[in-house]
Amino acid sequence: MWIVKLGGSLLGSLELQHWLDVITALGDGKVIVVPGGGVFSDAVRSAQQLSGIDDASAHKLALRAMDQFGLLLAAMNSNLTTASSELELAERSWQRRAIVWLPCTMVLADESIAQTWKVTSDSLSAWLANKLGAEQLVLVKSASLTDYQSPVTFEKLANDNIVDASFAQFAEAKSYAIRIFNKADFNSFKQALKQKSMHEKGLLLGA
Repeated sequence: MWIVKLGGSLLGSLELQHWLDVITALGDGKVIVVPGGGVFSDAVRSAQQLSGIDDASAHKLALRAMDQFGLLLAAMNSNLTTASSELELAERSWQRRAIVWLPCTMVLADESIAQTWKVTSDSLSAWLANKLGAEQLVLVKSASLTDYQSPVTFEKLANDNIVDASFAQFAEAKSYAIRIFNKADFNSFKQALKQKSMHEKGLLLGA
């Protein structure tokens, strides 16, 4: 199983549709998309500033923002299907469908996950990869990655705001490889899916 986090910043870009096309064409039930929050999370941040609600409340709303972006992704490509539980994820995989995870229900059920803005879709993609025993975790970002060389540390990427502050906590005990792709690198990811190997693809993350 490969977990692919598509950042909310991809919304409105030409590349996003290419990523969805590649995943639906070649995923074969082995790829689960983790949606970012994008404009929906931005709306939660604005609402928190206006209302003064605490971070725990905002976290719950931000999870629903991820669900919203996931539903939007599914609407962009009719070959995508959504899943919000482990059973649904398993069923869609058996059906060899391309899956978009709607995280709210599963994440809120795990009280060990801190309800803070330090835990975003980056950390939650690692949480899901841990839970499902994934082989690969792929983070797709709009930010340029040309200044980095593999392997790059979690700390470096967190300091540069490429991943969230809690990512290392969720990913440091990983049993899977973690790679980051720029949004323009969908053809490289396409080749990896075809070959069923991520060898020398993307930017490799190390502890």
